[in-house]
Amino acid sequence: MMRLRSAALNPLVIEKLDQAVAILRDLEIDAWLTFVRETSAAGDPVLPLILDHGLTWQSALIVTRGGDRIALVGNYDADIVRRVGGWNRVESYVQGISEPLRRILLELAPQKLAVNFSCSNVMADGLTHGMWLLLQEYLAGTPLADRIVSAEPVLAALRGRKSPAEVERIRRAVSETEEILDEIGAFLAVGRSEREVAGFAKERLARRGLAPAWDPAACPIVNTGPQSRVGHAGPTDLRIEPGHAVHIDFGVRRDGYCSDLQRMWYVPRRHEQGPPAGLQRALEATVAAIEAAAKALRPGAECWQVDEAARRCLTSFGFPEYQHGTGHHIGRSVHDGGGSLGPRWERYGRTPYYLVEPGNVFTLELGVYDNPEHGAVGLEEDVLVTDQGVEWLSRPQQTFRLVR
Repeated sequence: MMRLRSAALNPLVIEKLDQAVAILRDLEIDAWLTFVRETSAAGDPVLPLILDHGLTWQSALIVTRGGDRIALVGNYDADIVRRVGGWNRVESYVQGISEPLRRILLELAPQKLAVNFSCSNVMADGLTHGMWLLLQEYLAGTPLADRIVSAEPVLAALRGRKSPAEVERIRRAVSETEEILDEIGAFLAVGRSEREVAGFAKERLARRGLAPAWDPAACPIVNTGPQSRVGHAGPTDLRIEPGHAVHIDFGVRRDGYCSDLQRMWYVPRRHEQGPPAGLQRALEATVAAIEAAAKALRPGAECWQVDEAARRCLTSFGFPEYQHGTGHHIGRSVHDGGGSLGPRWERYGRTPYYLVEPGNVFTLELGVYDNPEHGAVGLEEDVLVTDQGVEWLSRPQQTFRLVR
């Protein structure tokens, strides 16, 4: 089997494994197991953090609160895992994993064994149902089968607490995104279609050797005028016209880390010097609500409280509340798991109750989407949570940019 690339020592993997040990100690969880197979087909979302390489046969990656980092992998993957670094014990097998897995886990004798399943957090739900059944089969007849707990709190912390090196990568991705958005703004013109604008953005990405932060079919999202619906659909053949609000949702992936920003432009009609009062008020309400969210985004706050502050601010201007959460983590993925800055709705599960922590990197995104004359208004900023509050990673937009 041909590998796409060879493994090499990865300082970020070592950093995150060190962090995982500290998190297990904080949570008083004895061991954490990531159990996977053929990851090119069904990879666990945590793998880029703790291995950053694919695996083929059934594999068990075990971290303990005592500092052990044990990789039990197929014999053809063992050298790759050693070269990545961070795993201080690498064992391999040929015929089957069940016997060495039982032996290692019984040797460790954890009272709490965390594995990657969750009803609320997709980034903590990497264990497939088939692998869960196999794990139950392999551990049957041992006390370990009754000691399994969800690794959701482990993974929420591991993904959420960004290291300085991770923050720096996100910061660079945000900077690249802002530069490309400035170039897109210069490209906007009456008569250009949403599809043409998106094509220009993708050409700029390719020129810089960057990837889109999410599905290329909808990155960027481009909306012009009242007929264009804000959402996750790709750009259309609608064309920019005078009187249109132009909205772009765009992010890049640079060095494995993502950004996610939204920006607004207005196309003045012949007699206008800027946006009309009603549209300007929608932007002012959006800016105020994002600032309210930033003020509430402090260590120790529950995520839903940040959403509530923003939602209350926006509706105080007389606008309807938006039908999504106020923000999400960004990092390795544009929706990076951990807490959701969302309302306490069923679809968000437990994630609105997570606590905000230093090192979290969130988006703050919301808007006034029902503007039947001009089109939707929406903004999105990227921020870092510090001990003192929020550090803006992006340059917050305060007023409409104009298309001339």
